Amino acid sequence: MNSRPKDPKTARNKNVLVIGGSGSGKTRFWLKPNLMQMHSSYVVTDPKGTILVECGKMLQRGTSKLGKDGKPMKDKHGKVIYEPYRIKVLNTINFKKSMHYNPFAYIHSEKDILKLVTTLIANTKGEGKAGDDFWVKAETLLYCALIGYIHYEAPVEEQNFSTLIEFINAMEVREDDEEFKNPVDLMFDALEAEKPNHFAVRQYKKYKLAAGVVCSKRLLNQAVGKSLRTHNLKPKKGAQVMRKNEKITALYERLSRDDFGKDDDQQRESNSISNQKAMLEEFAARQGFTNIVHFTDDGISGTCFDRPGFLAMMKEVEAGNVEYLCIKDMSRMGRDYLKVGQIMEILRQRGVRLIAINDGVDSARGDDDFTPFRNIMNEYYARDTSRKIRSTFQSKGKSGKHLTGTVIYGYLWNEARDQWLVDPEAAEVVKRIFAMTIDGYGPYQIASKLKEEKILIPSAYLAQHGEGVNKNKTFKDVYGWGSSTICNLLEKREYLGHTINFKTRKHFKDKKSHYVPEDEWTIFENTHEAIIDQQTFDLVQKIRGNVRRYPDGWGEAAPLTGLLYCADCGGKMYVHRTNNGKRISQYTCSQYSKVPVGKLCTTQHRINEDVVLSLVSEMLKAIAEYAKHDRAEFVRVVQEAQSSQQTAEVRKQRTRLATAKQRVSELEVLLCKIYEDNILGKLSDSRYATLDAQYEKEQSELTAEISVLEKAVKSYEKHEKDADRFIALIGKYENFDKLTIAMLNEFIEKILVHERDRKGSIQTTQEVEIYFNFVGRFVPPAFGEVELTPEELEEIRKREERKDRLHQNYLKRKASGAQKRYEDKIKGRKKAEIEAKKAAIRAEDIAKGVFVPVSSLPQREPMKGVQTA
Repeated sequence: MNSRPKDPKTARNKNVLVIGGSGSGKTRFWLKPNLMQMHSSYVVTDPKGTILVECGKMLQRGTSKLGKDGKPMKDKHGKVIYEPYRIKVLNTINFKKSMHYNPFAYIHSEKDILKLVTTLIANTKGEGKAGDDFWVKAETLLYCALIGYIHYEAPVEEQNFSTLIEFINAMEVREDDEEFKNPVDLMFDALEAEKPNHFAVRQYKKYKLAAGVVCSKRLLNQAVGKSLRTHNLKPKKGAQVMRKNEKITALYERLSRDDFGKDDDQQRESNSISNQKAMLEEFAARQGFTNIVHFTDDGISGTCFDRPGFLAMMKEVEAGNVEYLCIKDMSRMGRDYLKVGQIMEILRQRGVRLIAINDGVDSARGDDDFTPFRNIMNEYYARDTSRKIRSTFQSKGKSGKHLTGTVIYGYLWNEARDQWLVDPEAAEVVKRIFAMTIDGYGPYQIASKLKEEKILIPSAYLAQHGEGVNKNKTFKDVYGWGSSTICNLLEKREYLGHTINFKTRKHFKDKKSHYVPEDEWTIFENTHEAIIDQQTFDLVQKIRGNVRRYPDGWGEAAPLTGLLYCADCGGKMYVHRTNNGKRISQYTCSQYSKVPVGKLCTTQHRINEDVVLSLVSEMLKAIAEYAKHDRAEFVRVVQEAQSSQQTAEVRKQRTRLATAKQRVSELEVLLCKIYEDNILGKLSDSRYATLDAQYEKEQSELTAEISVLEKAVKSYEKHEKDADRFIALIGKYENFDKLTIAMLNEFIEKILVHERDRKGSIQTTQEVEIYFNFVGRFVPPAFGEVELTPEELEEIRKREERKDRLHQNYLKRKASGAQKRYEDKIKGRKKAEIEAKKAAIRAEDIAKGVFVPVSSLPQREPMKGVQTA
């Protein structure tokens, strides 16, 4: 009976025991003769490499290929055809000379995947380390899902550990977006749509379910109370050279407050700095490492790489002074797997031997394939801890409580430190800053005024009361107010009595605060006493967002800057303080003078400042008189005027709002449709990417527009009480003869200036539209159109005819050149008059001794140059 298997390579092992002492001929008389027959598969341990050297060539040639008749086959030249014997070499001493072993090639079932995952997890933790069952199961589910996808779905050339590492690297998690899906999530979503019962899909869904409680546990537990292990590490041959060159053995310890839970006393003790030092010192002594130097960072997170102890150690590494670097485990180095990888490469280039005791890492033994997985899991722990802390802050912040432990300038904590109370002294300074801004002062002017009056800066004032982050700081200048401080105070909504949370966000890696968009803030209104009312705050923001007023040569600021606009192009009108040497403030359209001149706006729309101020003054007087005599009628007329002005515009906004919302819904359907078409193969990847980007962009733009439209419509519904607010504002003042900057800011929203009906004419008409805060454009009855008598109409007609004749004569003189000669003559005469006035003033100053001409100064002989040979 022939018991020889049909395929000996895949048959069950036939174990043979050969007994004999060293040198008795076990290899020579049994192994080699059987191996050279090449009739079966052999696994040979060859520490000296002699079998591979002595039998390798013959094995490469192989055995003769037999035909159906059992005789060796020959080619057309009559030579015997050989079948090479397949050789695989696993060199555990020098992996560069080893043939790569790919476990994926031996996967044939789901049971094989689980075996590989179990082996992988067992080899990514140190010997004797115990892991939390939760994390072992979560890690098992993740690896099973990824390896299952690679085995069943990936091409053969991609079935390896490199693909697995790429998958893990692509598993991005965003701290600020719990709904974010990384490429691996999308990949499994697509597979689930096609094969819902796929093995990899089932495992990944279980893993995602486990990840939901990832904030409460740690994915890679540290060793707890385990004995020190040596991993059979041996000193390198260069150890003696190290002592001669006085290189050091660096022992690095790090402890973060996030490395253990509050109730995890056992792990706290295991990770303590003293225990780490004891472990590293005992290990170094056992290995014979000398010149020991400790580098320690206590209470610093592993996601930060500007740690003092770590930087000092890397400085020694860069200087070439380190031979060995010993750490308890790889998480002590850091919890950012990309940066840890870069550091390991630096150590390799500097010839530093890295040893992580509990993780079994030793760079002297070559690359460790499991180190990248270990570093990634260390970073996951830091990310999970950060999410846990953020969840606690989110819960506190959404309850309306202050997240910060410090108060802002103007407030102090109550005794229980759970409520802000107004600080009368600081609150008066805050009110004054807002009032000075309304009066036309800029931040720099306000800061200079406060510094001159020796008022403490906010940080110094809070420190004086034991508050603020700088309470233990020594200030160089406690009165050093700056314009940025003023701007910061003017923008704080907390002065309205609101609590504002989540204005900044910290990332778990860099620990730096990053400002978030305003629409992501959480605002709780009226949680404490307000210092500034809403009307004043809104007015200041409007002033701050407008053109800044700067003092002119006479120390005065233009009162109408930022309020005047061109009625034709909408551009702002800028002030010109002199005209032909005279101090006459005039405003012109800013768009007219932009190159090319006259293209953006055809005319200057020039108007004198005193004319506008007089018009505003008279109109305010008329409105005050009208509201005083018949308040109810004034409110009715204002509301009717507002309705007529805004109804048409708001109707358009509401229509556009409904259209935008409908389009957003349509885009959502379209995005789902193209995604399904792409998964089913109906739409190419490139076309899908183009359409997806296009629809996403349109959707985001519409969402932003909807937000603006909703605010506009909502603000329109609040205008019913604006007339009463305007009347209350008028009652605040008794006299409108002299308008201050503060009054203009409080009353005027904008002023539109039209071009004059006839340029160059002494008598002309220019339309000016005045829009008031709260009520918009309102013209009191006293300024309404008056019906003219026939005689008055005739007088106006004659005046206009005369203007036309004069204008025609002007055009004729301009065409003939007579006008230019006349203007040059007038300019020459004015120039001569100005020079004569200057000469008279100069002569008067010379007589008083105030001005000394250059010709009267003592003259020195010019210096002569000396030429040297």
